[in-house]
Amino acid sequence: MELRKYLFEMPPQERQAFAERVGTTARHLTNVAYGSRTLDEKVCVAIEQCTRKIVTRQELRPDDWQLIWPELKERVAA
Repeated sequence: MELRKYLFEMPPQERQAFAERVGTTARHLTNVAYGSRTLDEKVCVAIEQCTRKIVTRQELRPDDWQLIWPELKERVAA
């Protein structure tokens, strides 16, 4: 699922709490959701964990996830 859809399905207070749980701000997540910023690798992992893989690292970093997490490439191939 796209981060934008995931975020905007929740009320603003929940969005802020979610952002704090994953180690960033709601404003930064909004910027990422609209494509104007990129997430730090640690935040990507935290989002994937907090969303129970509804939003994945591959979706959050589509251009370079294979370089950052090569082990995921092996899982996708299997």
